[in-house]
Amino acid sequence: MNGANSLTYASIMLLGGMAIPVMAAMSGGIGVRVGNPSFATATVFALAFLITAIAAFATGMPRFAQIASVPPWLYLGGVCVAFYGLSITFVGPRFGLANAIFCVLVGQIVAAALIDHFGLFGTPQASIDGKRLLGMAVMVLGLFLAKK
Repeated sequence: MNGANSLTYASIMLLGGMAIPVMAAMSGGIGVRVGNPSFATATVFALAFLITAIAAFATGMPRFAQIASVPPWLYLGGVCVAFYGLSITFVGPRFGLANAIFCVLVGQIVAAALIDHFGLFGTPQASIDGKRLLGMAVMVLGLFLAKK
């Protein structure tokens, strides 16, 4: 991968990461105002579905054979998205958005390292060694210090 692609990908993901707490605050705000975090999450996800469906049609839908070739368990990613949306919408306004996102980030670091280590879900395998463990510990410590 060349440097320009890396910079582009890093920039996209930085913006994606910035969108997570913004979405959490907005979804939580809807949930508090209407008194129903599940309704708030469904509303936000309905808009997300509409936007991504338009993008899918605009960029060319896959053929049925391609869709049928996907192992069914990969679609359980939708369960993960729903769990995150529901949990952050409910917990964020009650626990504090920074506290909730701190826990999300620590969970992401641990889960990403384990997924890489075992090469789960078809990802490239990258073992957890001492250097990676130290890096993860520094990231968690940094998150903890930023929270204090």
